[in-house]
Order: sequence, then structure tokens, then C-alpha cells
Amino acid sequence: MLHNFVRTDGQRPYSGLTLGTDGDFYGTTYLGGTENLGTVFKIAANGSLTTLRNFTRTDGRTEAPPIQAADGDFYGTVGGTAYKIAQSGAFTSLASLPGASQPSPLLQATDGNLYGTTANGGKSDHGTVFKMTPDGTVTVIFNFDARVPGDLATLMQGSDGNFYGTTYGGGDNKFGTVFKSTPTGAVTVLHNFSDPNYPNDGAYPVAELLQASDGNFYGATAEGGSKGYGIIFEITSFGGYSILYNFDLPTGSQPSATPMQHTNGKIYGLAYGGGTKSLGVAYSFDLGLPPFARLLPVIGKAGETVEILGQGFTGTTAVSFNGAAATFNVVSDTYLTATVPSGATSGVVSVTTPGGVLNSNQAFQVKP
Repeated sequence: MLHNFVRTDGQRPYSGLTLGTDGDFYGTTYLGGTENLGTVFKIAANGSLTTLRNFTRTDGRTEAPPIQAADGDFYGTVGGTAYKIAQSGAFTSLASLPGASQPSPLLQATDGNLYGTTANGGKSDHGTVFKMTPDGTVTVIFNFDARVPGDLATLMQGSDGNFYGTTYGGGDNKFGTVFKSTPTGAVTVLHNFSDPNYPNDGAYPVAELLQASDGNFYGATAEGGSKGYGIIFEITSFGGYSILYNFDLPTGSQPSATPMQHTNGKIYGLAYGGGTKSLGVAYSFDLGLPPFARLLPVIGKAGETVEILGQGFTGTTAVSFNGAAATFNVVSDTYLTATVPSGATSGVVSVTTPGGVLNSNQAFQVKP
């Protein structure tokens, strides 16, 4: 147990944590703090906690974690506004968002801008997909409507530069959708859940999509499936859809957390209910995908250090950034560091190990 929250430093933390480049974790609480409206905090690996911001009535409340952008500052949403906060705690309110209800966590895209969704606002008050520059200029790029409402909409960027997400409700069957959006806001519905063409299809996706190392997207629905307890599904960028697993209560029910892929290739996740005690499960799902290398961060300049996670790094003979050889240091069998070489261009990072070449699951973006 690293820290027990009390009223003064925050209550009800359920935003999740963001690992900063300084090695500390950053998060928010929904309540507590000086005005009982929540806080932004950082906590060290030894449990030492620092309150960076006590939210005020002007700010509102948040359920979303801040994310660290390429400039080193953290960006988040609270109430109907977006904010920036430095590691020192210097706080800046950036902009009003086009909807005050349940703004999603922000993501920084490869163009350097920040993107997110709102559950209301926009032309029909059914929510929006918006873009925000780091200095706070907000542009609505898509307006959700009654057919595809933005309630509990998620958003992530695929390797093709487009955005992919789910909506909890709406669609042709009113049980949610998977959608794709270009950076300019051209939206395509890739799948309508409870599709009669897929017997025992899932319903009500809550979790964000995961793009795995094979380039396809994976997700879960909280309900539906042959047992009614939710499913794991796969979908391609063109809408090719498959049901991969039906939760059955003993192996979990109501999977609501975003799955993640380990560098061993397997997918891991959480289900809200089910299991032997009916109190939820942690699960792994093996699709036979090969191991890969994971980069922290995925954007940087020549001369900067990049951390790389993976498997079998002992005895590594080479690391390259899109073909440009890099100097590196093997710290352990699952962790090494590398320096972005001069003249490197954006692309895949490759690690040559005794067991073969591991490629990164994301392209590294070289900043000028």
C-alpha cells in the first residue's frame, strides 16, 4: 500500500495513472482537496504524494487522467475546460470545450495536436470530436448525432493516422458502434453492435480500442455474447469484424477496461464482474501474435534517450531507428535504452537480439 488518500489530498481516485518522464505517476481525484472538488497529484514509486492542484468551483470535477505531451507538460480536462499543468504544479486553464459533460481523456496525435470527445455539445447536443492545439485553440472536427451519440465515446489514433473509437449507445441497433474518423472529421461507422449478421454479437462497448502489433483493433463489450456477459472482438480498419471470445461468468463478465498488449504478444485486460468470487477478473488472451518492442516515449529529437521494453534483450547486437544505427545500453533482459541517432527519420525502431529482430509496435516520430 503506497498511499491512503484523505480529504486534504483527494478522495475517490478512479482516473488511472500516467507515468511521467521523471519516473513519477500523475493522476486526479474526483473529490477531496481544499474545496472537495478533486485534485491533480503526483506520486513517486515509494509512495510520496504531492498535490499539484486543488480544483476550484471555476474548474469543476474530472474523472480523466492527465496525459504528458511531447513538451513535457501534462494536459487534461476538468468540467467543461481543458487545462495544462507542469511537473512543478504551475496550472493554466487553456480553453472551453464544446461540451461540459464527461469529456474524454485527451490524446496527443502525431501532428502534435490534442484530441478528445465530449458527451454533449455540438450542433445537436449529442457530443463532439474536437482538436486542440497545445496553446488552447479548439476546433470541432465532428458532431455526433442522435444516430451515433458521443456518450462514453472513446478515441485513439491508429498507425494510419486516423482516429478510431467506440460509442456506448447509438448505431443502427442502439447498442453502440465502432467508428473511424479522419483528422479532418470524416467519420465512418465500421460496425453496429448487436448486428443480426453476427449471432450473439456484443453490446455496449465501454473500453477503448487497442491496436495490436498485427495492425488490427481489439476491444470488448460490457454485454451481449452467447452468455450475455460480454465479448472480446477484433475489427480491421476497413470494418472486417470477428467475435473472438464470449465471457461466461467464471472467466469474467462486463469487461469495461481498455485491454493492453504485453511485449510478449499476449493481450491482457480486466472484467468488472465474474470469476470465482463474482468480484471481477484479470485475464490474458493469446492470439499467437509475436513479441515486439515498446517505446517510451514515441516522439523525440536526435540525441535524446528512448526507453525500450521487450523480451530477450540480453546479448542485443544492434538497435536502429528506421534503419539508422543507434548507440544503446542493455539494462536487463526486458529493458534497454537507446539514443536517437543524428540523421534518423521517423519510422519503426528495430532491436536485434539473439532470438531475432524485434520491431516496435509504433513508429517513432523524430522531431526537428
